[in-house]
Amino acid sequence: MRRCGLRDVWSKGQGAIGGWCAIGSGFVAEVMANQGWDCVTIDTQHGLIGYSEMLAMLQAVSTTEATALVRVAWNTPGEIMRALDAGAAGIICPMISSPAEAEAFVGACRYPPQGYRSSGPTRASLFHGPDYMERANDEVIALAMIETREGLDRVEEIASTPGLDGIYVGPSDLSLALGGPPGQDSQDPMRLQAFEKILAACRKAGIKAGVHTGGVAYSQQMLAMGFDLVSVGSDTRFLGAGRREAADMRGWLKGRG
Repeated sequence: MRRCGLRDVWSKGQGAIGGWCAIGSGFVAEVMANQGWDCVTIDTQHGLIGYSEMLAMLQAVSTTEATALVRVAWNTPGEIMRALDAGAAGIICPMISSPAEAEAFVGACRYPPQGYRSSGPTRASLFHGPDYMERANDEVIALAMIETREGLDRVEEIASTPGLDGIYVGPSDLSLALGGPPGQDSQDPMRLQAFEKILAACRKAGIKAGVHTGGVAYSQQMLAMGFDLVSVGSDTRFLGAGRREAADMRGWLKGRG
């Protein structure tokens, strides 16, 4: 089976950097994966991506060295298994609020006896190799998102779930749950305190911690804080940066009368 590149980064004690895809396009995913990220996440929760688009995007990312992750829409076993069967090297699962939910999530990612994943790695065995089913339990990455007050309150229990590889923080939803505003890259002390609590739980359990970020400076701050994975930027944000060029051109045209 192909060794998971993201695990290799972590095994060297390094922080990993990721790109994020919300646009349902194989070519966009290919462009993102060629930018030098350690991993690229295909977002089927808030991204405009269906199963066929996800499959094409996984195929596109697989032409590069980047590890392909999928954020599923919900903690639904069938959806998790389909993404893995399509070749995802790991799953990010939103809104995990209890140990029972974490256990159900991990179980969907693991074949028996560690879990209850169904056998049928249609594309996964083609891409990852004929020994996929023998080694998948050790290689597939399972990241549970902490985004609710209950999840934060029970983060130590969640982090200790057998087979869970890490926790990935959804800062916008977590802030809303704690009574704050949504958004990324906040210096709000309440949010940073919640991050510290999550990091401490991950360290205690010996698992990784990731966080969704929206820019280079904040990503660097989070890695320095102790996170093991940051998602630095998304396809939609990079496209949106074009408004600066459009504004510059409008200003130039206006100056010409």
